[in-house]
Amino acid sequence: MSTHEPPADRDGRPAPTGADSPTRSAVVSAPDAGVAPRAGEAVGRGPQDGPGAAGPSSTSDRVDGLDGAADGDGLDDADGAADGDASDEAPGEGGRSRLRELLLLTGICLFVLLLVNAFVARPFSVPSESMENTLRPGDRLIVNKLSYAFGGHPRRGDVVVFDGTGSFLRKPLEPAGLGTSLRSFGREVGLVPAGDSVYVKRVVGIGGDRVTSAGPGHPITVNGVPVDESGLLFPGDEPSNVAFDVVVPPGKLWVMGDHRSASRDSRDHLGEPGGGFVPESKVIGRAAWVVYPVGHWADLDRPDAYVAAEGTGGHGEQG
Repeated sequence: MSTHEPPADRDGRPAPTGADSPTRSAVVSAPDAGVAPRAGEAVGRGPQDGPGAAGPSSTSDRVDGLDGAADGDGLDDADGAADGDASDEAPGEGGRSRLRELLLLTGICLFVLLLVNAFVARPFSVPSESMENTLRPGDRLIVNKLSYAFGGHPRRGDVVVFDGTGSFLRKPLEPAGLGTSLRSFGREVGLVPAGDSVYVKRVVGIGGDRVTSAGPGHPITVNGVPVDESGLLFPGDEPSNVAFDVVVPPGKLWVMGDHRSASRDSRDHLGEPGGGFVPESKVIGRAAWVVYPVGHWADLDRPDAYVAAEGTGGHGEQG
C-alpha cells in the first residue's frame, strides 16, 4: 500500500484525482469551464457576478457603458441645456448690466464736473461791452478758481470775475431758508446761473494802493506811477473821464473796465457804502482763457502795463 498522499492544492484542499478531474493548469486558465473560481478571481469580479452574469466581458461592457455615459452625449446634452437656459437669460441680464454701467459712468462724470466747477475752473459768458476789445459780448470764458486759492492775491492787471453783491449791488433781501441755501450752493458749484450780480473787470489797484486820475487827457496813476494803458483801452477811450483819488483798503480791489466810456465800475460807486471797492473774498477767480467763439480764442495773460507799479506798495508782489 502506498503511503504517498495526494498533492494538496494551494488553498489546502486535496487536489482532485482521476481522469475526469481537470489538471491544475486547466483550473487556472479556464474558470468558465464550470469550475468555481478561486478567491482571487471572485474578488476581482465583484458582487455583480452572480448567477446568470455574462462573465468578465459583461462587466467590461458595463464599465465601458458607464464611461460612455460619463464622457459622451449624456453630459453634453446637460451642458447644452444649461447653455441654452443661460443664453435665454443673457439678453436681459446684459441689458441691465449695461444700463447700470451707463448710469454709474454718468454719475461719475457729473460728480467730477461738479468738483471741477466748484474748485478748479468754471465757464462764464461775457454779458456786456464793458471790457471791449479784450472781451466781447457773448465770449465764453474759463475762470481759473485756483489762481488765488492757496494764499495768492489778485494782482494789478488781472481780469477777474467777481460777485458784486454788497459792493456794486445792494444785498438782496432774500428770506432765510432751505431754498435760499440751495440756490446759493447751486451758484457756487455752477448748477444755477450766476445772474446779474457777477461782473468781469480788470484790477487796477490792490489793497494799500493809492489810485488817482486827473480826468480826461491824463493817465491813471498807481502810487504816483503813471500806467500806460493805451494797448488795453477801447479805441478812442480816455483812461478816465472822471477825476478821483482813492486809497484801496486792505483786502479790497479797485477795478475798471477796458471800455471805459461804457463801463460801470469802481468809479461809479464812489460815495456809496462800499466805496466802489470789491472784497477779495468776492472774487470767483481769474479769467484765464477765451474759448468761444473760435475766432476769439485768447490767453488772458497779465499785461506789462502795470509792471511799472510793482514794488510801490500793496500786496502785488505776493501774488
